[in-house]
Amino acid sequence: MSDHIYLIDLDKVIRDKMGEKARFVPRFLINYLKRIIHQDELNVFLKDEGEKQGIPWLWDCVRFLDMNLNVVGRENLPPATEAGRYTFVSNHPLGGQDGVALGAVLGEHFEGHVKYLVNDLLMNLHGLAPLCIPINKTGLQSRNFPAMVEAGFHSDDAIIMFPAGLCSRKNKGVVRDLAWQKTFVTKSVETHREVIPIHFSGSNSERFYRLANICKSLHLKVNIAMLYLVDEMMKNRHKTFTITIGKPIPWQTFDKTRKPAEWAEYVQDIVYNLNKEAAF
Repeated sequence: MSDHIYLIDLDKVIRDKMGEKARFVPRFLINYLKRIIHQDELNVFLKDEGEKQGIPWLWDCVRFLDMNLNVVGRENLPPATEAGRYTFVSNHPLGGQDGVALGAVLGEHFEGHVKYLVNDLLMNLHGLAPLCIPINKTGLQSRNFPAMVEAGFHSDDAIIMFPAGLCSRKNKGVVRDLAWQKTFVTKSVETHREVIPIHFSGSNSERFYRLANICKSLHLKVNIAMLYLVDEMMKNRHKTFTITIGKPIPWQTFDKTRKPAEWAEYVQDIVYNLNKEAAF
């Protein structure tokens, strides 16, 4: 394989996403996007990684980002041999470090038997691709999405999910996820997986939250704030993050007394209470 397969190539991503319309994207805009996604800097790291993939690659990312991880509640992790019985759900405050860190910690514990449900753009990262169930609800792959989710939940892998779908937003001074989607509830019940709640500490910059709120107020269909997530990740280097792992919730908990969306909200509240408990 040639090196370009392993590197971030924004020009190629735009061509793949837009087809012939890609030629209408101004070159100055592409160059600006390359700067805010730190393409050159990240490609130095990716080139050094070569063909490395999976959990070793994630731990190298942890070191590259100089993350210090404080894991609380390790005793709540089930035995490594039981990976396929659990769905891990977490808040999504950062959009970068949180995904890397959870994959590294849980992947190491379960000896590589983990899978993420992630945006399909992350499949462009060679090191991460084997751990991904890609989600692209606006493209051709969307027709295969239900089958891919089914296969993931019926597998022997632990599933890692950020049920909000997007990273957290700031509202009235409080950083919190948007409403959680119900998929993790319905699929965990269907496949008899216990749900393990996780809280991840951290926040993005005020600039990011202002931009996200502007996009919301203008009802923009394109998630412009997402373009700045790599820049936010680089700003969050050299920091300490706390991962708080809660007790498993039996799948039988999610009965008919509440709708799946209400159970999703219930688990989301548990996650944020974990943060309060860890503070004491």
